[in-house]
Amino acid sequence: MHSGEPPPAAAAAEVRVLGSWASPFVIRVMVALRLKGVEYELLQETMGKKSELLLASNPVHKKIPVLLHRGKPISESLIIVQYVDEVWPPASDGGGAAAPAILPRDDPYAAAVHRFWGQYIDDMFSPRIRILRGTVPGDKDKASDEMTTALLYLEEAFVKCSKGQQYFAGDSIGYLDIALGSHLGWIKAVEKIAGVELLDEAKVPNLVAWADRFCAHPAVVDVMPDVDILVEFTAKHADLMKAMLASK
Repeated sequence: MHSGEPPPAAAAAEVRVLGSWASPFVIRVMVALRLKGVEYELLQETMGKKSELLLASNPVHKKIPVLLHRGKPISESLIIVQYVDEVWPPASDGGGAAAPAILPRDDPYAAAVHRFWGQYIDDMFSPRIRILRGTVPGDKDKASDEMTTALLYLEEAFVKCSKGQQYFAGDSIGYLDIALGSHLGWIKAVEKIAGVELLDEAKVPNLVAWADRFCAHPAVVDVMPDVDILVEFTAKHADLMKAMLASK
């Protein structure tokens, strides 16, 4: 895993991402773009400050990520992922095979199931990861237990959705893979920070194997932050993060 530098962006003016390399929500956007073979420029936002471009692009929530496509802003990570899927048709994944749609296009029920679990992940993971990082107050044992329960549900969801294949979406990365996979760096980081075990092979063996495959995927490997760097990032920015979250 690496620090998250984007590929050279010859068409940078057309597709830009406002965000931070450490944000799981920004990682979602970058993975979706890479799956589609779309060149982009990552405009790093400074922690504790909001650029004029960010404030102008997302005046309602004033937060990352924002996708700027030909100057038009799109906000909220999973909405951006769906936008990318709809705007850019299936492209080559570099191995000669077609990269399929991120959301199932011929199965509305399957697409709805993926959206359900994507929302569940957003509701469950970020608040509890912040508690385990120590950036917000809370019961760390309770947060760990709740994340363990969530991962057990997602283990069951993986078995049902994958139908014996490598990813939630089948034989290629899809919407639910991106929704959960973007959190893997921080899940592994808080295991070190809080001294907990979340991705326990004895409890969620399919998710553990899936996590390894996801992180090694060509669309992911260069944007998934190194776990030790995330641990250092947390220690370095702990006070600033607490102040930022307290001001919301």
